[in-house]
Amino acid sequence: MEQSFPKEEYRPYAAQRALLDRPEYAIYGMKEGSSIVGFAAVWELEDWLFLEHLAVDPECRNKGIGGQLLGFFTGKRCCLEVEPPVTELTHRRVGFYERNGFFLNDYPYVQPSLGEGRSPVPLSIMTSGSAISPEEFAKLKSLLYTRVYGGKE
Repeated sequence: MEQSFPKEEYRPYAAQRALLDRPEYAIYGMKEGSSIVGFAAVWELEDWLFLEHLAVDPECRNKGIGGQLLGFFTGKRCCLEVEPPVTELTHRRVGFYERNGFFLNDYPYVQPSLGEGRSPVPLSIMTSGSAISPEEFAKLKSLLYTRVYGGKE
C-alpha cells in the first residue's frame, strides 16, 4: 500500500489492521507463486461494493493483474475514489478504470483525513456500469462518509 498510494490516502498501520475486525471490510489478494502481486481492499455496503484500495506490485504492473482483480467484482455495483485526471498519470489511471467498465462522476468530493497529520484529499468518484445522478451521488457520499470514514466530512 505504501508503494502505491500517497500517505494521505491510507490509514496508519494500526488503524488499517483494525479494519479487518469489521465484517463489511475484506482484503482480496492475488498471488503468483509465493508472492502477493496485487490486492483489493473492499467494503461491502448496502447497495455498493466500495473498492477502497486496489494495488499491484510495481514490478508486476502492465500484466493485466489489476484487471483480473477488478474481475472478481464483476456483476456487483462498485464505486471507488481516484485522483482527478489532471496529470498524465492520473489520466492513465482513470483510463484504466474506464476500460474496465467504470465511469467518472463529475461531482465535488473530498476524502476525509485518515489519521493524525494526514490531510483531507480532493478526489473523484468512479462507479461501475454507469455514471450516477446528483441524488445518487449524494446518497453514496453520505454512505461512504458514515460507514467508511466514521462520520467525518
